[in-house]
Amino acid sequence: MNIRFYHARLLTMQQDCSIQEDGELWVKGNRIEYAGPPKESHESWDREIDAGGDLLMPGFKNAHTHSAMTFLRSYADDLPLLQWLQKQVFPMEAKLTGEDVYHLSKLAILEYLTSGITANFDMYFYPDQIAQASVDCGFRTVLCSSMNDFVSSLEEMEENYHKFQNFSDLIGYCLGFHAEYTTSKPLLEGVAALAEKLDAPVFMHNSETADEVAQCIGRYGVTPTLLFDRLGIFDHGGGGFHCVHMTDEDLDIFARRSLFVVTNPGSNSKLASGIARLTEMCEKGIPVAIGTDGPASNNCLDMFREMFLATALQKLRTNNAAAMDAYEVLRMACVNGAHAMGLSDCDMLAPGKLADLVLIDLHQPNMQPLNNIAKNLVYSGSKQNVRLTMVNGKILYKDGQFHIGESPESIYAHANQIMERLAGAARPCTPAGERPARGPSPFVTS
Repeated sequence: MNIRFYHARLLTMQQDCSIQEDGELWVKGNRIEYAGPPKESHESWDREIDAGGDLLMPGFKNAHTHSAMTFLRSYADDLPLLQWLQKQVFPMEAKLTGEDVYHLSKLAILEYLTSGITANFDMYFYPDQIAQASVDCGFRTVLCSSMNDFVSSLEEMEENYHKFQNFSDLIGYCLGFHAEYTTSKPLLEGVAALAEKLDAPVFMHNSETADEVAQCIGRYGVTPTLLFDRLGIFDHGGGGFHCVHMTDEDLDIFARRSLFVVTNPGSNSKLASGIARLTEMCEKGIPVAIGTDGPASNNCLDMFREMFLATALQKLRTNNAAAMDAYEVLRMACVNGAHAMGLSDCDMLAPGKLADLVLIDLHQPNMQPLNNIAKNLVYSGSKQNVRLTMVNGKILYKDGQFHIGESPESIYAHANQIMERLAGAARPCTPAGERPARGPSPFVTS
């Protein structure tokens, strides 16, 4: 479909966060053909959309999430971490089926669209079902392997790497493993060898909690980051999710190797994991992206809230109101996230780029007056401002209506039916000294 947007303000993110006051954007098929000032066109458009002075910008990228954990949203909050994991999360996850993950991933996609998120970096069980849910909705997903001692294998990860390269133009795949504390050293060495064989980046949960780092030092005498670096896991790029408790040496490794940090301020706050050293990371030139983490530990898949927390927590941590400029945070959410996920064609509004974009309603009280639109997005913007979300040239959400091939009520019904079944069949807490059938959850820190 060929679509013309006109009377739009344009935040292209090509250079900085400057905004063109009156612009047009043309979409042909799944790519942007033109983004700039008004100009004459002799094209025959399938659809022309008057933006009415609202803002067109690149979509947000949720660079770390576990989408299908929507079923545990607000199921067992405000509990001590180990009690939450062992008595609530593990027994419920052990009952999940592939069909469950398919429907629960669709629920997350609905929420992503309302938040202006056009792609996610998803780590969870049943990657085939996650990929199919995304394709069926028209959503863009990069899968990240969650391999560890209890889930998946090196052979399966290599097979998935090749399979998902050709699954759909909406699907990507990245090598990964859950974390140091769930992955034995021989497996970690195997990850490094596979990364070398495929010349591929690797991502993992890294230094999310102080205990995680202390235990790794106890096992190996070094931090997780230093261990991964010495094993060669970072030889072909990649990065870490969370990265809360990083030493200066860890940050130097990330800077030297141009590794990505994906920060998750909402989840890290809710689970009392700590506040990442984002200001120092940026000073060292480390590319930082933003993710929500899963809806069991956040519980909201909302990039506006994550952006606000990313800057506000740095100001609090450093006791400096000038820390973590909103412009930098906006770049993290749009551009850096795309680059972390290998989506170089989705990072900005420019000719030839994929048409993954958002129309932001500026005619709302929280966006007025228009003193600084870009900073308004970070400091006062919310999901209520998302008028339209387009992925791959298709409008999937507009003015409160979803266009994903299935009614939201049907998706809600599936999610509630799944939860009713799981809650009724959940096994009791695993006895001390025994492991759940799946082993530790690959998605939350234990």
